[in-house]
Amino acid sequence: MENSLVLREVTLTLPMLPDMEIAASKTATAMAEFMHMSSDRIDEVRMAVVEACINSFEHSQATDRKVYITFSVLGDRQPETLQIVLRDTGIGFDPGDVAKPTIEEKIKAESKRGWGLQIIQGLMDEVEISSNDDGTKIVMTKHR
Repeated sequence: MENSLVLREVTLTLPMLPDMEIAASKTATAMAEFMHMSSDRIDEVRMAVVEACINSFEHSQATDRKVYITFSVLGDRQPETLQIVLRDTGIGFDPGDVAKPTIEEKIKAESKRGWGLQIIQGLMDEVEISSNDDGTKIVMTKHR
C-alpha cells in the first residue's frame, strides 16, 4: 500500500447510542459498492464494521461516548483496498488477553457472546489492533 493514494474518504463520529452501528454499516456498504466489491465481500465488510462498533460501544467505557471511524478507498488509479479505521477514547485492553472462544465451551456456557474479535479477523483480509489507556484503534483492511 506504499504507493496507494486515497481515492475517496469518509469520516464519521458516532455517538454510542442504540443502532448507530447501522450508520457505519451503510457507509461501509457505500464505499465497498464504489469499489465494485462483490456482494459477498460487501457483506463481510458490513458485518466486521458492525462487530467493531458494538465492541467499542459495549467495552470501551469512553467518557466522550463516541466512536470515530474513517473509511478510505485506496488504490493507484483504480480502487484496490478499503481501509476502515475505528477509534475510541476508552480504557483500552490487551488483545492478547482476549480468550479465543470455542464452540465446545460456548455451547455449555451461560453466555454465548465473546466472538467479536474472532469474527472481525475472519471477515477482513487484515486486522491490526492497538490499544492503551487512551483508547483503542482497530484498522481493518479488505481488498477488492
